[in-house]
Amino acid sequence: MNNGAGRRINGAAEEDDDEDDVNGDLDAWERTYTDERSWESLQEDESGMLRPIDNQALYHSQYRRRLRSLSSTAARIQKGLIRYLYIVIDLSRAASEMDFRPSRIAVIAKHVETFIREFFYQNPLSQVGIVTIKDGVAHCLTDIGGSPESHINALMKKLECSGDSSLQNALDLVDGYLNQIPSYGHREVLILYSALSTCDPGDIMDTIQKCRKSKIRCSVIGLAAEMFICKHLCQETGGTYSVALDESHFKELILEHAPPPPAIAEFAVANLIKMGFPQRAAEGSISICSCHKEAKVGAGYTCPRCKARACELPTECCVCGLTLVSSPHLARSYHHLFPIAPFDEVTSSHLNNPNCKLQRNCFGCQQSLLDPGNKPGPAVVCPKCKRMRPADMHQLLLVTTLL
Repeated sequence: MNNGAGRRINGAAEEDDDEDDVNGDLDAWERTYTDERSWESLQEDESGMLRPIDNQALYHSQYRRRLRSLSSTAARIQKGLIRYLYIVIDLSRAASEMDFRPSRIAVIAKHVETFIREFFYQNPLSQVGIVTIKDGVAHCLTDIGGSPESHINALMKKLECSGDSSLQNALDLVDGYLNQIPSYGHREVLILYSALSTCDPGDIMDTIQKCRKSKIRCSVIGLAAEMFICKHLCQETGGTYSVALDESHFKELILEHAPPPPAIAEFAVANLIKMGFPQRAAEGSISICSCHKEAKVGAGYTCPRCKARACELPTECCVCGLTLVSSPHLARSYHHLFPIAPFDEVTSSHLNNPNCKLQRNCFGCQQSLLDPGNKPGPAVVCPKCKRMRPADMHQLLLVTTLL
């Protein structure tokens, strides 16, 4: 009996040793909360008490904020529909920190992929390039272009982090590329910065003034803490600076840069732009691709001016420089110029009034307006026809492209 108990005790001790090897040097209380991170689901109320986060209230606050931003753009504000954006990603050793799970760079790569797809969805006439900072040197990972897949594939292969970060080297590199952009293009830089310092070879203030003269709007999203030089850069160039609190906050911050921003007043000049609408080649045709400098078999696009072949749209012809687009790209850009009118939110007191006759179904899609408990759910009403629809359906319309 004693021998069996001893074997069980020894076996339990071996299992504990295995668990310790897996979890490293963490204490027991740390292992309990490492995966759950339950403190992130709490918020402080008006009386100072900690309560679970009300996701429904958070959802409605985001919806009302989007309505306010939409109503603010109802006025005639010139926007940059043809944008040339460089995403600068900090790959210094600070990006490997694990305060964001599983690491900062993993969270950045995940949401940069989402941002690139959303950016091209909302800005079909725009182009993106990626620059990385590693070992104090800035590298151009992808040239500016209109293919989301090429940018994402290149980024996923280069996620190693090492060395220090140099903000000045990144700005000098981006400034050299964006100076070649035509005057009608809106030049932007989005910097995802993880470090708390910058190791620069010269005076970064001169570089900031150079970016300002080049009409480059620089925005920064920090993942560590606020830095004066990043804030000064954004103030001088007309961009925005913010620091992410957690992963969901970082996603919200980066997606705010997907819609086209208002054009800077002193640089907002109307231009007429020559565009070509190329024809799609036959599936079995063989031609030399002007962008890859090699023969390709399959469908492509033929420039209407010089008859050169391009693989994808939108792009600029490598031979004659003509901007090549398709008619759906132009149509998808119109929803920024003519947005949906904001609907009026139906108050809860109005919904719960028994003397008020309410619709039971959405006028457009016939979706029920009642919650599972047969209680009225959040709804909005059209200011013209006074018909009601669910609030989530109207929010979907705000971000969906209308053709």
